[in-house]
Amino acid sequence: MSAAGTILITDCDHPTTDVERAIVEAAGLRLQVAQCRTAAEVVAVGTASAAVGLIVQYAPITGDVLRELPACRVVGRYGVGLDTIDLVTAAELGIAVVNVPDYCTDEVADHALGLILALTRGIVPLDRGVQAGTWDFRLAGRVRRASSQRLGVIGLGRIGSALARRALALGYDVVGTDPRGPRDSGVPTVPLEELLASSDVVSIHAPLDSTTRHLIDARTLALMRPTAIVVNTSRGGLVDHDALVDALRAGTLAGAALDVLEREPIPGDDPLIGMPNVVLSPHAAFYSEESLVEMKQKVSRRVLDALAGAGG
Repeated sequence: MSAAGTILITDCDHPTTDVERAIVEAAGLRLQVAQCRTAAEVVAVGTASAAVGLIVQYAPITGDVLRELPACRVVGRYGVGLDTIDLVTAAELGIAVVNVPDYCTDEVADHALGLILALTRGIVPLDRGVQAGTWDFRLAGRVRRASSQRLGVIGLGRIGSALARRALALGYDVVGTDPRGPRDSGVPTVPLEELLASSDVVSIHAPLDSTTRHLIDARTLALMRPTAIVVNTSRGGLVDHDALVDALRAGTLAGAALDVLEREPIPGDDPLIGMPNVVLSPHAAFYSEESLVEMKQKVSRRVLDALAGAGG
């Protein structure tokens, strides 16, 4: 590894970047941290630093960004999803792209299950009622035992399969489907349309790309039972926001629990805010103290490994 070169963290909302800095500087490179929100800002900072590698959280890494940074040889993504990176252009330019698909499986599966229970057990309205001075179990609304419900899991990779195992332990009848085709997950599979029509809870764990954007839209929502709920801890773009709002308002969908949204952070005037049958969290499903450190370590080391493989 050459002693020359800068790794640019384009944007990061973590408390510190000490883990990344220790790993990068031990390899003889410099770490620079920015807070880029736009492609133009990434180009400006990346050009000024002559970055040989990027580590990105949310900043868009478009084809133009990659073409404007000739020194860049690798892009590392904090986390699993790669939907903010132009993978086609990266491949054309010979720029490696690395991510961390294996760091928060338990956390996201646990969070998804927590969201499911928050809705199906009526935990949020019960808490709000007690906090307001009302002691009444009926505030939970319609509550059914887990063993009387079917959970449909869309996406049977690491996280979807981990959620399925947890749900089975609680007694749920679990079925799944995967947009990428058959997987050896141990979960009985059915077509998407059957999953939506037969499930009491639908939990989404699929990657976001051109084939899965708005996988849940007005048409697919119309297939679901009016007593069903949707849970999304994957990517906001998998669910058509406006169609979801319409279904919730019309009562053709009983509820939604969302850790991810098409627009993040959620605008203060978003109609989902304040809906009694909606539970929201701020893209936090990935988080634990352990997973955050693991993600930082793995993305830093994979960026360095990619640079070494490219003759860095």
